[in-house]
Amino acid sequence: MKSDIDALMQEAGLDALLITGSAAHNPPMTYLTGIVHVSHADLFKKRGQAAVLVCDPMEREEAARTGLATHVREPAAWLALLAQTGGDVVETQARDYAGLLDAFDIRGRLGLYGQADIGSAFPVFRRLAELAPQVEIVAEAPMRAVLRRARATKDEQEIERLRAIGKSTVAVVAEVATFLTSHQPRDGVLVNRNGEPLTVGEVKRRINLWLAMRGAENPEGTIFSLGRDAGVPHSVGAEGDLIRVGTPIIFDIYPCEAGGGYFYDLTRTWCLGYAPDDVARVYADVLEVYRATTAAIRPEALFRDYQRMTCELFEARGHPTVKSNPNTLEGYVHSLGHGVGLDVHETPFSRDQEDNRDRLLAGSVFTVEPGLYYPDRGLGVRLEDTYWVRPGGGAEIIAEFPLDLVLKVPGV
Repeated sequence: MKSDIDALMQEAGLDALLITGSAAHNPPMTYLTGIVHVSHADLFKKRGQAAVLVCDPMEREEAARTGLATHVREPAAWLALLAQTGGDVVETQARDYAGLLDAFDIRGRLGLYGQADIGSAFPVFRRLAELAPQVEIVAEAPMRAVLRRARATKDEQEIERLRAIGKSTVAVVAEVATFLTSHQPRDGVLVNRNGEPLTVGEVKRRINLWLAMRGAENPEGTIFSLGRDAGVPHSVGAEGDLIRVGTPIIFDIYPCEAGGGYFYDLTRTWCLGYAPDDVARVYADVLEVYRATTAAIRPEALFRDYQRMTCELFEARGHPTVKSNPNTLEGYVHSLGHGVGLDVHETPFSRDQEDNRDRLLAGSVFTVEPGLYYPDRGLGVRLEDTYWVRPGGGAEIIAEFPLDLVLKVPGV
């Protein structure tokens, strides 16, 4: 949580953090600023002190909305510095950073975060290391980085924002179900009132519209895949595919708050009209494993233990898994879940490796998404919900939606 940042910095031996980039779709920056229209900024956070947001004058009002202390770059000072360097932008930026480090009295080990073009940023920070010997620029191990660890658990305000985006997500999923079942089938294909076939692309365009109407956006896209495509977990579905009755559809939706805020993640598998016996059997196995794993979740448990449990349950039902064959392309081919927050995939992770020590701590937000995939049989099934571990113990779905396989359509 945010309240843990100073303690985590102390543990990591960091004296300060520097976060650069936009305040939108830039999780490390957004984590501390919230969603504001600041297109480029630098945030300095000394251990034990409040953060300072450095911004351009045109964005000073937006920067002030963050509630953080702000420092406005003076255009005249920047131009004077640029003239001193003979127009060398890299040298100018490095000197500007060095001046800010002095102004904020930042010394010691400095962790870098944020988003910038690597080709432009690398020479700047390399030069900064020469200009500011009082600072050691530190490369943190990705899975142990301070802000990643802080974001692994959420406070009450973050949970409320996740509830809101979860509510919007399930409302859109309900609209998609209503939209699909409002169509008549003709020769096994859903058609509209004009007799035109319904396509995956049309469904996705409506999903984006319905999300936008609820203050959400879809920066990572949507999985809406049918038949064989449903048998490949990250196949997003072909825009021109026709929506057919009796064909399994994997619908995986993972929108976020507009402006690059918190994500939600939910997956349902549907068959329109009826489910073929093969699909129904596979669905029953996935549903049983989903219920068994979610019922077994306990606070403080290693997340990887549930991945192991999932593999054992599927193998007991005759399905290949990554436990017995890490390279399998059918059966259970991925891990059980992942954390959700300002990234759609973040800590904690459930991969079954000895070095994975991620636990389901109070405040953890994570998905549970068992699935089975048989592309050569033209089917895939996945069920996914986003859970959180309550401070008092126990796991809870943030936003519920029915787990029905079959959606009834007229005439079937």
